Amino acid sequence: MRIAILGPESTGKSTLAQALASRFGYALVPEYARTYVEQLHRAYTIDDVLTIARHQVDELADTRPDIIYDTEMIITKVWLEHKYGTCPAWVDEAIQRYPMDLYLLCYPDIAWEADPTRENPHLREALFERYEQEIQRTHVPYIIVRGRVRELLLKEQTKSISDLLDRDYLNG
Repeated sequence: MRIAILGPESTGKSTLAQALASRFGYALVPEYARTYVEQLHRAYTIDDVLTIARHQVDELADTRPDIIYDTEMIITKVWLEHKYGTCPAWVDEAIQRYPMDLYLLCYPDIAWEADPTRENPHLREALFERYEQEIQRTHVPYIIVRGRVRELLLKEQTKSISDLLDRDYLNG
């Protein structure tokens, strides 16, 4: 099963990705954008975001059967549109070419934690809505991770990834 964890900044995506990958023995593809931006030592540009997107396409081509992506192309697409007002067609094509089986969309209901790569504490709700719109365009099932759902996922209340698909909190 291919699972992508999406959401605005500072919503627990990496924590959730690591916990689920470890618990269920899934391969984990860590967030690349953070690593890339931290190594720049300058403000990033649209060319940098496109470099990140190309790297993400390579990661999406991974053929391992059970894999969790700590973010993927939908976040990059929304970010390109938000920050630069444009997104190349090949980003949408990659989203369609490498579909997920499930999205976990983290809701911004936990406290903002500032760090040098985060920049939009005031836009988390709006970005959440944009990510949800893009997920809905894929017609892939998704779960909004907040409150009780976050607790269930992090506290090992779920016995398998497949168990997630049988829950009443499944969207899409």
